[in-house]
Amino acid sequence: MSVKIITDSGSDLPHDVAEKEGITVLPLVFRFGEEEYLDGVTMSPAEFYKRMDEEEELPKTSQISPYQYAEAFKKATEDGSEAVYISISSGVSGCFQSATLAAQDFDGRVKVYDGKHFCISLRILAEYAKRLADEGKSADEIVALLDKAEEKVRIIAVFNTLDNLKKGGRISSTAAFVGEVLSIKPYLTITDGKVNILGKVRGMKKGYQAMREYIEKEGGIDLSMPFAIAYSGADSANIDGFVEANRDLYDNCEDIPLSYVGATVGTYSGPGAIAIAYFVK
Repeated sequence: MSVKIITDSGSDLPHDVAEKEGITVLPLVFRFGEEEYLDGVTMSPAEFYKRMDEEEELPKTSQISPYQYAEAFKKATEDGSEAVYISISSGVSGCFQSATLAAQDFDGRVKVYDGKHFCISLRILAEYAKRLADEGKSADEIVALLDKAEEKVRIIAVFNTLDNLKKGGRISSTAAFVGEVLSIKPYLTITDGKVNILGKVRGMKKGYQAMREYIEKEGGIDLSMPFAIAYSGADSANIDGFVEANRDLYDNCEDIPLSYVGATVGTYSGPGAIAIAYFVK
């Protein structure tokens, strides 16, 4: 019996990559005013950042409904397959709860797993799950192995601007102004399913260094497992600099898995953010 792997757009897994790998990505919804869009489907990430730059207020995001999950689960299992859905962290979204509710009607053929991550750290969990499915593991086996693997997932990111955090009410206007004047860049990770700010540096180059030091401190990148790098905004200058400055960390790998930071995280990161997600050695 085959196992289908499903995740959501909170993973920032590009649709062309997902199609190639055989992973289903369910789009989250975001709104600019009364206009509703499907993340990465009816508006591309590049268009999203352009539109966000033009708006005074940040877009609003919403979770996937139980009905939408039920439809996706029905499609995945109608040929007799099992399915594993790796959800965006329940610490930041209600998707896990909605999916769990929908899965109750599928007689155990659908397993819902709280990824405890979002952005590309959720992506690499989904890619690992697909690897396990291709190896012939059952849905129960995949969930058990995901539990062990999740403990080794790391993500480190640095924000280039504080403006969106100000707009979203996460920091004060005064703090944002001072931060911009001093070129303050916060760097952060995900701990227990939520954002954890590790520190702040002045300038993106020091941000690169802080990311590198975090990776080395945590034990380095396990290149036998999936890893990914992402950036936000239409300008890839920051991510190009990071990739080139740190090629030795990923053994000069030529095929770097790059993607956009999507609407879920990009709403608060703003343009110019960079992130890397990986499994520790």
